[in-house]
Amino acid sequence: MLIAPDIQLPSLPEVTLRVLEACRQDKCYRTISEIVSSDSALVARILAVANSALYGPPAPIRSVEQALLRLGTHRFHTLVMTAALRQLLFELGGDEWQQLRDFWRHSLTTALTARALATLTRYPEPDEAFMLGMLHNIGELIAIKTPATEAKQYYLDHQSEIAAELVASWGLGPMAADAMRYQQALPSELRDAGHLVKLISLATRLALSDAAGIAAAGTIFGLNEELTREINRRIGHEVSGTAASLGIPLDEDYCNENASRQLKQTVLRQTMTTQAINLADKTGDAGDILAESVNSLTLITGLPALCFSQAGDDLVLLSGTIGHIPELSVSAKSGDSVLTEAFISGRLVSLGERSPTVLDRQLMSLLHTPSMLAVPIICGGNCLAVFALGTDNKQQTTTLELTDAFTHQLSIVLTDRMPSPSDAANGNDQLDREIARDQLRRQVHEISNPLTIIRQYIYQLRSRLKDTGVRQELDVIRDELDRAGNLLLQMSHTDASEQNADRVELNAELESLARIFEDSLFSPDNRRLKLSLCGEPTRVATDAPHIRQVVINLVRNAAESLQETGGTVEIHTSSPVWQNDRAWVELEIADTGSGIPDHIRETLFAPVNTTKGKGHGGLGLSIVKQLVDDMEGIIACRTGQEGTTFRILLPAAGDQENETD
Repeated sequence: MLIAPDIQLPSLPEVTLRVLEACRQDKCYRTISEIVSSDSALVARILAVANSALYGPPAPIRSVEQALLRLGTHRFHTLVMTAALRQLLFELGGDEWQQLRDFWRHSLTTALTARALATLTRYPEPDEAFMLGMLHNIGELIAIKTPATEAKQYYLDHQSEIAAELVASWGLGPMAADAMRYQQALPSELRDAGHLVKLISLATRLALSDAAGIAAAGTIFGLNEELTREINRRIGHEVSGTAASLGIPLDEDYCNENASRQLKQTVLRQTMTTQAINLADKTGDAGDILAESVNSLTLITGLPALCFSQAGDDLVLLSGTIGHIPELSVSAKSGDSVLTEAFISGRLVSLGERSPTVLDRQLMSLLHTPSMLAVPIICGGNCLAVFALGTDNKQQTTTLELTDAFTHQLSIVLTDRMPSPSDAANGNDQLDREIARDQLRRQVHEISNPLTIIRQYIYQLRSRLKDTGVRQELDVIRDELDRAGNLLLQMSHTDASEQNADRVELNAELESLARIFEDSLFSPDNRRLKLSLCGEPTRVATDAPHIRQVVINLVRNAAESLQETGGTVEIHTSSPVWQNDRAWVELEIADTGSGIPDHIRETLFAPVNTTKGKGHGGLGLSIVKQLVDDMEGIIACRTGQEGTTFRILLPAAGDQENETD
């Protein structure tokens, strides 16, 4: 039975709602992709379109973030809206909605487990493992939406083949197809299989949280039982957190009625507003479009409206739906009226119970209504115009929702009509332009490594949600993701400075991180962070994400090893340090904790069980060792009852340059 590559599948309404809301609020691509990535149906839809012939033959897309970059924000939003409209057409019964919720939990658990295993076993593309984990049982999702019993059973019986066929049709390569095809192979048959095949097969088993999966982890990757159970526990906690953030209940019977009703209302509002704006003449300049659009606003709200446009220091009445339009120009400076307040603040303002000014009374007289709303039109961060909408203070919620959706769509239209030179230079939200797509296709692989490293650390932090400093630490990682995102958005700017992108001033990075550490890990009065930075240059031959990853892991471990009575963590640098006939920059991170327990010293940098609160250990140090090795550095540890010191030698930038010469 052939499966169409661009298959239409049901999603949980809570996920679709969150995606639409994120698009409406113009959230960054990272936020949108995180939500979309949690749903197999949306992932399949986006991968199918992004890898289709519409976008030529470049390298295949293996993540939602890459898909968003290739499609562009507007096309991405349209695709999600189409998926939401189709969602309303699925006629599922109560049992099928329950199955869909359980499917969502299992697929997300498998995907997160696959990414964790990829990080642990040093697979170079953890995002690819995550994506395939989301898609491994897509045959079950097809079965859920299939009414015919015979066909439903076929999809359930041939899940591996169906997933392999779809992955191959999307051009993700033979190894990805094999990972789908052999996911149910016996663990004893997988010992010498390809890395990706082993990752997906083990992830599907561990997602079931049974003894067979624990045993398979030992057979396939040699993971001990305690570590495997810890991975399962952390992934379960992460899935629960994701479900809670989306409003999806996991511990009770699933009922989709409320979320489906909200989704229907949201889709109808956005469809109505888009259609209403399309009725307006958009061939003129911004002023003409604004003057025309006031009719569309009245059409969807049923309320009279006036349109004021900025003209120098004044707001001038352009048009309205009140019959004769008088000549009216008012100062744009604040005079306590709802009109000027909306213009200055950039926020919707309702007259409500406040005392109206003379201008408010004038506008309500023109509108023939007892109250009014003032709605700003924001374009490129500036307020271009304000709509005055006559109301009677009844059904205010519906009016606000429709008005908000309308002004958002209108802002998009105006932005497209008036491209800002600065926006074009910076590449802000212009991802759907052909030149940006061409740049991204050629260069997106250049930053895949730093993104992978950052995501590795996100996994570490998210699995430790009970730590008091976790939110601040997550902010550090989000900064790194934003750094990578900005690089994607600014790929058209290449200059000579990029040649030195792999050189970092260590002391500057440490000073930046120290400010964050002070507010999170060392906020108690009895815990102290001490910086002892040398006065000589400390340029090292690496990049900032690698350095931050190492320092955050080690400082966090050091802070957690301190006794309840307090202690000190000291960061010390020296430069230059001569060893083995070459120049190094030395970084030491020392604590006054209780030292590393004897039983884990021999396997200090292996991914063994954590001993937080008693010393250093866990998955973090294995990542530190890997990163230091990748930087061609040297790491050593000295520990005892008086504390622990990690000494790292990093190649000095100048020394490596001399060697090259």
